[in-house]
Amino acid sequence: MVWLTGGCVALAVLMIVLLLAFIFWQGIATFWPGPLVMVKTRDGATFLGEPTRRETYLAPGSSQPMTRVLYKTGNFDVTGSHFNWVNDSDVVEKSEPRWALVIERVEWGNAYGALEGVTDGNVSINDPAQAWQRFGELHGAGLKQLTASRLIVRTAQGKLVPADRAKENEPLLVSQVVRAYPANQLGLGGKVKVYFSRWWEYLSADPREANTEGGVFPAIVGTVLLTFIMVVVAVPLGVIAAIYLREYARQGLLVTIVRISVNNLAGVPSIVFGVFGVGFFCYLVGGSIDHTFFADRLTFHKTALIWASLTLALLTLPVVIVATEEALAAVPRSMREGSYACGASKWQTIRRIVLPRAMPGIMTGMILAIARGAGEVAPLMLVGAVKIAPELPISLHPPFGLNRSFMHLGFHIYDLGFQSPDSEAARSMVYTTTLLLIAIVVTLNVSAMVLRSRLRRAYSAAKF
Repeated sequence: MVWLTGGCVALAVLMIVLLLAFIFWQGIATFWPGPLVMVKTRDGATFLGEPTRRETYLAPGSSQPMTRVLYKTGNFDVTGSHFNWVNDSDVVEKSEPRWALVIERVEWGNAYGALEGVTDGNVSINDPAQAWQRFGELHGAGLKQLTASRLIVRTAQGKLVPADRAKENEPLLVSQVVRAYPANQLGLGGKVKVYFSRWWEYLSADPREANTEGGVFPAIVGTVLLTFIMVVVAVPLGVIAAIYLREYARQGLLVTIVRISVNNLAGVPSIVFGVFGVGFFCYLVGGSIDHTFFADRLTFHKTALIWASLTLALLTLPVVIVATEEALAAVPRSMREGSYACGASKWQTIRRIVLPRAMPGIMTGMILAIARGAGEVAPLMLVGAVKIAPELPISLHPPFGLNRSFMHLGFHIYDLGFQSPDSEAARSMVYTTTLLLIAIVVTLNVSAMVLRSRLRRAYSAAKF
């Protein structure tokens, strides 16, 4: 039995570690710049792109396994696709052109091509080295808003990377470039610079290109605000309810039914809470607020951050109640009796004796609530989370942004994985966003654990 139970624990820990390691590896490698490879095939096709994945497969009607490589070829506005599979057996030539550029654009995703020159007003530079130096000056000095400055880049198929897909002969504007670099000339220092530049953009910028490019800053803000409001609402209500059930309510059939109901609520599917949130909070409560205070102007009678937070507070409330009740029950009865013997009232005993010693257990309930609520997606799809939020749910004026829709990292992962127009283009971002969400949840939990540890040390040192 010792070996069986220990083995099961080891297996569970191993599964968790492997899952986290896989997510970490896939997520942390997303922004590392790779080489640009020019591939020519037997049928005369030419591709220029970043190798992203290799796999072995069986072709229809063949018993011999074949290998192929997925290249991120970009130039969606020119070719209509972001990726192309190339069989190793079809490749006749591979090379890494010196002046092949990776160009991250404001629209249409990445562009890949060979640098030919730069035009700046009436001045044209056709030497790639000089053109790259001039582009760096224009783009880095804040002159990228000049519409006369253009970057001349030609794709592997010989076409210009255009400023507008409707005008194929007009070169790309410098103002349309977010970031560009010659992938095959980067040393380790250059790759590290690009890598951290991409991470900074990811953490601080707004998303673009159907969420497959850019950053997730609005989703980070929405996730943290949602979790904070949820905890602020759920923990006090849960603690008060648990105190009543454990300390004041007469134990009997009614209290037993309440406890059973609370435990059953913990197992209700989260989407049910989402439906309840839409019907009760958004329509009934929100509609009543608008009718009473805003002359029926659409303010709260809609999905919003406040309703999503209250819905998740209801979702996590049973967790807080159960954890708090267990913490209160763990306080020795002798401590209560000693307090009463000294003349303290029931509330004085609860406030000064019971609650301080139950606080670590209450913090455990809060940690469980954070872990449960921060990653929920199904209710948020109904009560406030959206694909793109033009404004952050923060304002200095009433109602302080609480009535706005918001972005959420969990919903962002769902949107990337299942609603993206190109699943391959979004695949790496799914891992990165998952890694970020796990990091935020872990940070919130660790902060609560540190506070719980301090409370426990204070209790053991009799400082309460």
